[in-house]
Amino acid sequence: MPNKKTTVAFSGTEEQEEALRKVIEEMKEEKGALMPILQKAQDIYGYLPKEVMKIISDETQIPMEKIYGVATFYSQFTLNPKGKYRISVCLGTACYVKGSGDIYNKLMEKLGIVGGECTPDGKFSLDACRCVGACGLAPVMMINDEVYGRLTVDDIDDILAKYE
Repeated sequence: MPNKKTTVAFSGTEEQEEALRKVIEEMKEEKGALMPILQKAQDIYGYLPKEVMKIISDETQIPMEKIYGVATFYSQFTLNPKGKYRISVCLGTACYVKGSGDIYNKLMEKLGIVGGECTPDGKFSLDACRCVGACGLAPVMMINDEVYGRLTVDDIDDILAKYE
């Protein structure tokens, strides 16, 4: 299992920053504007990197600590980018008793990342979920909108090869 934090370099565009600054300007005077600004920022960038939170802080005069606190408290926000291929392994009861934990561990080993992270090349991100509603196919994982069921650890290499 990986023991160092994997990071992906921030690569925001001028267009994204312009869109963010426009959102902030339109909303910053409203009471309770932080949540909607963070939601729009995540829509623009796909996640909330520290560079984006710093812009929000500078433009709204809300301390970084408060912004970070809100962004980490609510599960709708993510501080890590998602990969081109978003892998989600179901760790709900039906899947877990049939081996999804082993599949999740194999993916972490194979990709060199832990849950919630993205590979340095931006290709894959890995997350766990609690149920995808396909318990009859347990254990299940999804890559973007593609569902893979009745998995074994031995299936992982062949499935990932489809996305290389």
